Amino acid sequence: MSKDILCDEYPLHQCVFHNNLKQLTSILSNHSHPIDAKDVHGNTPLHLAVMLGHKECIQLLLAHGAPVKLKNNQGWSPLSEAISYGDRPMITSLLRKLKRQSREAMEARRGDLVRALEQMGDFVMTLKWDFQSWVPLVSRMLPSDVCRIHKKGCCIRLDTTLVDFSEMKWERGDISYIFRGNAKPSLSLIVMDNRSKVYQKLRHEESEAEIEDEVDVLMSSDIVAAQISTKSITFTRAQSGWLFREDRTEMVGQFEADFYHIGGLYFESRKRREHLTNEDLQKNKAIIETLTRGNVSNGLPIDNYSEPPPRRKSLPPPPKCRATWEEYINSPTSKPPSLGREIICKGSIKSLKATLAMNEEFPMSISSLLNVLEVIASFNHFEKLREFVQMKLPPGFPVKIDIPILPAVTARITFQDFRFDDNIPDSKFEVPRDYTWDPNRFPEF
Repeated sequence: MSKDILCDEYPLHQCVFHNNLKQLTSILSNHSHPIDAKDVHGNTPLHLAVMLGHKECIQLLLAHGAPVKLKNNQGWSPLSEAISYGDRPMITSLLRKLKRQSREAMEARRGDLVRALEQMGDFVMTLKWDFQSWVPLVSRMLPSDVCRIHKKGCCIRLDTTLVDFSEMKWERGDISYIFRGNAKPSLSLIVMDNRSKVYQKLRHEESEAEIEDEVDVLMSSDIVAAQISTKSITFTRAQSGWLFREDRTEMVGQFEADFYHIGGLYFESRKRREHLTNEDLQKNKAIIETLTRGNVSNGLPIDNYSEPPPRRKSLPPPPKCRATWEEYINSPTSKPPSLGREIICKGSIKSLKATLAMNEEFPMSISSLLNVLEVIASFNHFEKLREFVQMKLPPGFPVKIDIPILPAVTARITFQDFRFDDNIPDSKFEVPRDYTWDPNRFPEF
């Protein structure tokens, strides 16, 4: 493709690059070019507006629904680039929009999800989590949990004992999460504390203070891009026996399962810190060292304030971009010119070990499990499980999985029991009458 054609192929990007608001408004109003289009470097128009600090372009793009979550070829989202740029109002605007777009995306999937749940049989399922680590002090802190899932029609209830993690201790309790697909969006997600007999509805909007707190955390922490790479993944039958080796097959609960070793699984992590001060770096290092030692008496300054710390201020803007549009769009895709603050990035790749037990007669399909996980992933620690099950697995249903959730922490999930049940009472998905509403019981919900 010639350079002239490349220059003309991305009119939205070109308008943003030149901060041409008039032409940008005209193109957006005509809907003649997709607002989420990526250029040769994987950047959307919003990426460019953020990196170049063109604030009016940012607001215009956000008003027209520019996606905040999309990542470029380097794995960074517009919010990541905003944190690097360091302008607090810009970060706040993108964070608010990201949360709103996430809620809208969930609501858009709601109809299909409800229909899929209604087509499934009603059931009761029990699964156990065992969290393990090769780091002894970390391993000592890790819990286990037995979760029970009830599904009836388009309603799901998840009962769990893990409540929170604070001061290096897991808070235990008796917690129930309820999803009611036939209720209004504002009433569809509920969490109950069965010991305190209180409940809380899912809040659809964060408070001003919560948003500002999150912005403070973003501005004082590494910008992280992490993923579990499955490009070269392999499944090899596990062997058992000393003299005569044979494929390993064992009972997992009530299910006979074939065991596999999973190879080619890698945790890829990159961290950017060009926006951090030396004080930030020292404080973050102290927190990590404290967590690793399992000792909270030293190194955690965040609780030493008698009053909340002052809000983070915007950084001075980075030097003005010297690259022209032609130089940017025609540069090698692996090495685009710097448009914002000079990137300070550190990356690592770690090999992960995982095992899997598959049963070909399990009464639930993987596609059905994904529909259930679509709901409960927002409740608890199920998001990684959902990502894992989406991989191309060997035949059958994964009744036992050793899945890495952090570089040093592995979760073992065992499906202990499953049965279809046509007699689950409706009361399982209702708040008992003697429970009271407490909007502050679960601050993160």
